[in-house]
Amino acid sequence: MIWFFIIFFTVMLAGHGYVYWHVWQILPCGNGVKWVVLVLMTLAFACLFICNSPLQFKFPLKIAQAVYDIGCSWIFILLYLFMTFLLLDLGRLLHVTPKWFLHNSIVGTESIVILLVIVFTYGYCHYIDKYRETITLDSKGKLKKEMTVVMVSDLHIGYHNPRKELALWVDMLNAEHADLILVAGDIIDGSIRPVDEEHMEEEFRRLNAPVVACYGNHDYLTGIERSREFFKKAGIQLVQDSNVTIGDLCVIGRDDRTNRRRKSVKELTKAADMSKYTILLDHQPYHLEQAEQSGIDFQFSGHTHEGQVWPISLITHATYECDFGPWQRGDTQYYISSGLGIWGGKFRIGTRSEYVVATIK
Repeated sequence: MIWFFIIFFTVMLAGHGYVYWHVWQILPCGNGVKWVVLVLMTLAFACLFICNSPLQFKFPLKIAQAVYDIGCSWIFILLYLFMTFLLLDLGRLLHVTPKWFLHNSIVGTESIVILLVIVFTYGYCHYIDKYRETITLDSKGKLKKEMTVVMVSDLHIGYHNPRKELALWVDMLNAEHADLILVAGDIIDGSIRPVDEEHMEEEFRRLNAPVVACYGNHDYLTGIERSREFFKKAGIQLVQDSNVTIGDLCVIGRDDRTNRRRKSVKELTKAADMSKYTILLDHQPYHLEQAEQSGIDFQFSGHTHEGQVWPISLITHATYECDFGPWQRGDTQYYISSGLGIWGGKFRIGTRSEYVVATIK
């Protein structure tokens, strides 16, 4: 894990250096204004560390939320600035981009600003517009009557997904009049402070169907006991390496991969009623073959966000057997969700925020 953070921050610093140099070159103004711009960019980067440190508790909630939004949004803005300048540099090598476009250029500066405004405005609007995915599952005769199950993952409630947004999501899910709601982890983003101060458990208690959830890696970042306490207050039934029977459904919840001592899928099925239609909740969609080998009927996972923004989605496509959408192995069906909420900046570029409505015949 330590090597991941070392590599991450090394890449971030290198990316900043590359973007800083280009911003200094392209701005059509004096050095004083250029320094102001670079200082503001540095402060935006610093917000990323402030919102993930004890300093967050020094600010009123609204200010802490703003710091979080700025810091986490800057990661994506930096990425697109980096890609834009990289393409322009390649264009110069190929004699497509004129030299004047990148040096003290009003046209160059305005073009890049307009491009970023368009891309991130689209990304924000696309995130706000939640997608309703419908799937039909065959119970193989294990259900006496048809059931409607709403499935979500990766809510990431906290500083950037506050109570007012959670309230809209609850209204949206209630409109489905489901028999059951399943959550495949990452309910809390990482800090319990905004969740507690805004009393978000009250919104979950408005849901008009039973809620069953497993842990995700961000629930562990929040603190496992704090997450468990919140789930209890919110009326969420936690399945942590355990199962619960609801009618003719057996819902098995696997603990998150963060817990290296969690049980295997095979161990979990030994304690479950496999004569019922079995649904496995496993936050991170690694080793999908385990559900197939254990006779699971359907697995629901999240975690990937499908990369959240392009081109990060190319990395998740290469990392997972399936990083988004429906999948099948033998008689076992899967759905890997890109998530209802989001981590960091509220942008969806090339991906979508969704919830799944499953009709189990």
